[in-house]
Amino acid sequence: MNKVKNFFMNVKSEMIKVSWPSRDELLNSTMVVIVSVGILTAFVYAIDLIYTLIVGSVIK
Repeated sequence: MNKVKNFFMNVKSEMIKVSWPSRDELLNSTMVVIVSVGILTAFVYAIDLIYTLIVGSVIK
């Protein structure tokens, strides 16, 4: 039981040392991730569409 208590005390002391991002930094980073995922999704969709059209025309 002492090990568990010691573990959580260490976690608490380490969490105090963490440099948390500000709200603006967090929102900006979130927007970068959302836009990047959107661009990657559009790219993969376009490549898939092109390959589908090519394979469909070869099979006909």
